[in-house]
Amino acid sequence: MAIKSSKSSKPLIAMFRFTLGTDQSIGPKELQTIWMRASQRADVSVGCVAGPSAEDKPTYSLYATQSLEGLAEVETRLRRLLDQRNLRAALLCVHAAQC
Repeated sequence: MAIKSSKSSKPLIAMFRFTLGTDQSIGPKELQTIWMRASQRADVSVGCVAGPSAEDKPTYSLYATQSLEGLAEVETRLRRLLDQRNLRAALLCVHAAQC
C-alpha cells in the first residue's frame, strides 16, 4: 500500500472521532501510523481530548484535508486496523459531506 505525500498547505479537518473501550488507550505515534495506513496519506494528523471528568473516556480525532477521497474505504481500513490491535472503537464519521 502506497502512502501519498502532499506538499500542499491545505487545512486539516476532523474526519473521524472515536472513543475506545474501557481501560483501552492508544498513543499518538501508533494512532498516527494507523491513520496514515487507513487514509493512505502522509499529510494527516491525530489528536486526543480528555473527557470533562476523570470517569469519561478521551475522544480521539483523526484529521485530513477535505480532499481525502474514498472515505468509505478509508473507514473500512481504519476499522480493520483498530480491530487488529484489539481496540474496541466507537467510531463516528464527522465530515458529513463525505460520509
